[in-house]
Amino acid sequence: MLKCENLTKTFGSKRAVDGVTMTLEPGHVYAMLGPNGSGKTTWMKMAAGLMKPTSGDISFQGSPIGVESRSRIAYMSTEPYFYAWMTAGSAGRYYQDFFADFSMDRYRELLRQMDLTEDLKTKSLSSGMAAKLKIALTLARDAQVYMLDEPFNGIDLLARDQIRTCILAEAKPEKLLLLSSHLVEEMEAIADRAVFIRDGRLVEVRDLEEMRETDGVSMANRYREIYGHVEG
Repeated sequence: MLKCENLTKTFGSKRAVDGVTMTLEPGHVYAMLGPNGSGKTTWMKMAAGLMKPTSGDISFQGSPIGVESRSRIAYMSTEPYFYAWMTAGSAGRYYQDFFADFSMDRYRELLRQMDLTEDLKTKSLSSGMAAKLKIALTLARDAQVYMLDEPFNGIDLLARDQIRTCILAEAKPEKLLLLSSHLVEEMEAIADRAVFIRDGRLVEVRDLEEMRETDGVSMANRYREIYGHVEG
């Protein structure tokens, strides 16, 4: 569904994404893993059509990323993007005007599941509540691809359970979910495949069940093997 070949993005002399080639398939929940600065967010923004590659190709269902793909790919960034005047309800109506596949009924149900109400003012939200609101807005779209960049940032343990339940409800055979997070153990409870990126380069894409059976290691242990001497 999502495919890139020799995908590269440079900022000055820095290669944020360096020659990545991989294919991500529907029916799976991918965990995109790597330390800060490994290229996860840059790759996601190119897949979402928000950033153009320096070189290489990235496509959705065989066509270059563009206007059509943006209508089928729901991306949640790490940056805050609410206007100060917004409430949770008006943020939903804003999305409804912008995205044809946005469902207010689904959005209201997601708000309920996350203990949020439409009258909440976005400027008064805690970081955790704002994160839950962004996730509700993203998942209320009937997209084919959902990409959530650090969905568990600023989220306490109980709220993570709410978010995990909402995310897994979208794990369907025809859909692709891609999540990045530093909470590797949390991701292991959600993902069935892992994308390991280091210094902008793809290390490997692994089926987690196969990795446990053939290598005898968990996703967290494999993360330590790849990045331990980098972060430690």
